[in-house]
This record gives sequence, C-alpha cells and structure tokens, in this order.
Amino acid sequence: MNKIYWAGDSTVQTNDYTTYPQNGIGQVFPFFLKEGYTVENHAKNGRSTKSFMDEGRLAVIEERIGEGDFLFIQFGHNDEKINDPTRYTEPFGSFQDNLKTYIRVARDHKAYPVLITPLERRCYVEEHKLGPGEHGDYVKGMKQVAEACNVPLVDLNAMSRDALEEAGETASRKWHMYFEAGEYPQHPEESHDNTHLRYEGAVKYSSLIARGLKEIGGIYGEMVLDGIV
Repeated sequence: MNKIYWAGDSTVQTNDYTTYPQNGIGQVFPFFLKEGYTVENHAKNGRSTKSFMDEGRLAVIEERIGEGDFLFIQFGHNDEKINDPTRYTEPFGSFQDNLKTYIRVARDHKAYPVLITPLERRCYVEEHKLGPGEHGDYVKGMKQVAEACNVPLVDLNAMSRDALEEAGETASRKWHMYFEAGEYPQHPEESHDNTHLRYEGAVKYSSLIARGLKEIGGIYGEMVLDGIV
C-alpha cells in the first residue's frame, strides 16, 4: 500500500463538522486514486512552510513516511503573511530553503516528493478575468526549487486560474466558502471567503492535481484513475 503524505494549509486540510461546509483538497483527493494508494493528510489551517515545521508537523511525517511513499508539498498562502514572523518566509530565500528541507525528508526515506503551487484565490477584476493575485513570487520560487532539485511539480496555481476565469466570478462562488446569510446553520452571516473551499471546489481542484500527475506520468500518473479531464 503506497501512502501519499500531504503537507499544506487550509486549502488542503481535512475538515470535520465544526468547519462544515469547508472541505480541503487532500480530504477528497482519494476519489481520484487507484486501489493501493491512501492519503495521510497532515495539512492544517493557517500553516506556512515555516510554522508547519516549527510545530513539529514535518517531524511527524518524517517518523512515518517510508520507501515508495509520496510527499505532496503545497504551501504559499501563509508564507506570504509578512506581518506575522511566525509564518512569513521570503519567496526567494527561506521559502525555498524550507521546501528543500521537505524534499530532503522525503528522499532520505526513499519516498518521492512532489511540489504543488498554491491554489489561486478568487481575485476577480471582471466576470471572467482575474487580477495578478498574491502568489506570484512564491509560485516562481517553488518552480525554481523544482528545477534545481529535479522534483516533479504540479502547477495548480496556473490550472486554478484557468478554471476560475473559465467559470467566471458568479459560477465559481459555489467552489468556495462564499454564500448568503443563513445558508448554513453554522454560518448565520453571509460569507465572501475567496480562499477556502466547499466540497465542490475541493473536488474541482483535486481533479486538476490528478490531471497534473497524469501529465507528469510514470509513477506519478500511475496512482491516478484513468479518464481524468
């Protein structure tokens, strides 16, 4: 049984009824996997590459991961928090250094690291057009690490931007925690959350990652069910 260990933030984490209807990408990703693969999702709300390590979360993965497993590394949203020294990392400095640490952890245990660029936010400037977003330098920084370390990369940022622009501002609301007052008992007030995901969004973006793995091919494409579009 091959395990996929996932290190990431709230866009990836597994949720329970206390945060309903929020879902994370790692929570639904098993839908796209063949038999013989399971997900162990260590992603947590609000974490950056730095705080995830500082809290010992990477150390837990290091204790558990083994030969033939995979480590999916998906960060960026909280590394950008320049006013929070417990989370902030420099996109072409400490962010890259931290990513290399995650890669080393996987390779030291003969596991396979995969870098995944951060999911784009709903940063619309027109119905079918996004603004530049906030992830640009972190996407570039991650791509540089992928190239330097010869690690496969799924560019979720680019794919999610394409999906958001194709869907449009109105239709894409159902993918995110964007809803009217009283729509959910746990949320009596309206929400215009353009970052966190509902079930529909988690499934949509998980499918993009699955497609990206298929495109990489080899052992990465083999884990994913056929017919992903």
